[in-house]
Amino acid sequence: MDGYDNYNYYSMYMLQLLNKANNQLMSKKKNDSLEQQIEALKGELMAIGPMRPGTLTKQYKDRKKQTGGYHQLSYTHKMKSRTEYMRAEHVSRLSAEIEHYKRWRQLMKRWVDLSIELSRENIEALKKSR
Repeated sequence: MDGYDNYNYYSMYMLQLLNKANNQLMSKKKNDSLEQQIEALKGELMAIGPMRPGTLTKQYKDRKKQTGGYHQLSYTHKMKSRTEYMRAEHVSRLSAEIEHYKRWRQLMKRWVDLSIELSRENIEALKKSR
């Protein structure tokens, strides 16, 4: 090998090191971003108030005349379907609790998605560091 070949070899080696460092930096930035998003989700989850699953509907004893109306809450818990009759004065509170539950489920799904992505990034970073 002459001096020129050594220079090319050294240049290629330095480019590989810089590329590896750049990939690690990009991976670190992405990991930080994912972790920040997860932390933000945790904060939103902590702010959710009372919740319960279900669907709230208004039923009628006589559907054609729409008389004898009452509210019904239907939900499944612990693999068991349940139906409860609700007074009209509790409907607004129950509606809010159901909305909180729906929001909680959305946030939890997003948290799982971000956690999976973060795990994949960490595994990929470990593979590249070898």
